[in-house]
Amino acid sequence: MSPLKRKKLNKIRSELDRLDNSLIKLIKQRTNLVNHVLKLKDKKKEIVDNKRIKIILRNIRKKSIANKIDPKITNRIWKNMIWSYIDYERRNFNKK
Repeated sequence: MSPLKRKKLNKIRSELDRLDNSLIKLIKQRTNLVNHVLKLKDKKKEIVDNKRIKIILRNIRKKSIANKIDPKITNRIWKNMIWSYIDYERRNFNKK
């Protein structure tokens, strides 16, 4: 790789790092909201709401297409995030 390309690559990576830091802050905010939701649930079976998951994924697909983002990317990200939080809720259900 040429020195000019290396410099451009490093600049882009710095921008990605800054964006990742912003995402971490958003994930913290989302986790706080999930904690509030978890406190409202009386039974562990209330953790998974398949109807809501389908609605979320359908809306993310529409927004992705509207924003010219590959919907396969956002679908995978949101599915992983949803199931990660479901796992989080299951692990923390009895701790609330």
